[in-house]
Amino acid sequence: MSRSGTRFTLRVTDFSVDDTAVATSRSPLATGDQRQENGFASDDTGAISDYPPAQRDAHQEHVENNNMTVLARAASLTNYLEVSRHLGLNGHGLLAQAGLSASLLEAPDQRIPVAAAVSVLEESARLSGCEAFGLRMAELRQLSDFGEVSLLISHQHSLRDALQVIVQYRHVLNNALAIHIEETGKTVIIRQEVITEQPIHSRQAIELAIGVMHRFCSALLGAHWHPISVNFTHAAPADVAIHRRIFGCKLEFNSDFNGIVCSASDLDTANPQANEAMARLAQRYVCTLQDDGNPSLVHEVRKSIFLLMPMGRATIEHIAQTQGMNVRTLQRRLEEEGATFSELVNGVRRDLVLRYLESPGYSLGRIADMLGYSMHSSFTRWFISQFGQPPATWRVQHDLPTPLKRARSAAQGPVTTR
Repeated sequence: MSRSGTRFTLRVTDFSVDDTAVATSRSPLATGDQRQENGFASDDTGAISDYPPAQRDAHQEHVENNNMTVLARAASLTNYLEVSRHLGLNGHGLLAQAGLSASLLEAPDQRIPVAAAVSVLEESARLSGCEAFGLRMAELRQLSDFGEVSLLISHQHSLRDALQVIVQYRHVLNNALAIHIEETGKTVIIRQEVITEQPIHSRQAIELAIGVMHRFCSALLGAHWHPISVNFTHAAPADVAIHRRIFGCKLEFNSDFNGIVCSASDLDTANPQANEAMARLAQRYVCTLQDDGNPSLVHEVRKSIFLLMPMGRATIEHIAQTQGMNVRTLQRRLEEEGATFSELVNGVRRDLVLRYLESPGYSLGRIADMLGYSMHSSFTRWFISQFGQPPATWRVQHDLPTPLKRARSAAQGPVTTR
């Protein structure tokens, strides 16, 4: 199935919307038939505990030289204390354990490390036993949580225009979340990923981000917002009641992507709150806000690779296009930051394979396909070069559930619920 088509490029940002290139392409929904057969031996972000001892020091130095701390607005934890208190947790203590303080949450525009925010969400979900902790936070979000840009967003003519505003003023938001908007015919997929310096479990952060995106779209379109489905790469929780209440549409777990599927017409539905005069006034104010600094190109490229690899599009040509430059310029600028494209692809592939192996809904064949390998043997050789053992052995040694075990009680594949 062909992947070519007409494209236009956006850039979107925040722990709820992102500043990575959001390439909106009109192409098939199915994952790719363009496959990269060669695994890369080098890595810039993998877990160093998986390296042979002789390589760990060199790898750590490489990571420290090429990774910058990814930051998000403190607003990404809005409603955290409220939800934690409702669930009987000591939210102040959990924030402190993650190196954060409750006073930071009183200044939503302050920047905090994304990894710390992700870890506090995961720990809170574990201690409370609430698998929908992130969604409970998202349920309480308001459009005003976008900060100063929210006034400009709220008066845009359509959802498409609002996304373009977020792109334009990404410098006053955050760069934690990558978004890719893909159009094919009458359907749109809004893909989302939370990107951190190192691979860490981020189920709650992903659900928070998708929940906030859903709230954002609903706030603009009201009763006109009717998503077709909400998709998660992780397995379904024991109880999906909260998910059903918040999203009100089909839920797909063990999916190939994280994000929302909606009708293309939703992007162009008129915003009933639109006011051109107010939008102009708001834009004049937003233009006075100061830039907090340009994000690392390495980080921006990693975000694009995270989104495009499962789609079979993580080629240097596609990534260069999302960054608004040609291939030679991309290579040169990455080299200036001490990285190469092949290193970044390999690092993202390492991060994704560990995530996929943790999901019982993913067979090794499916994982190989999502990482760009059309032949299982090529995937196995790459995995052995990175982790020192075949993926099936790694899965068993880490006592992770496999599709075979899961099939004993349920059918393998995406779990769909309404």
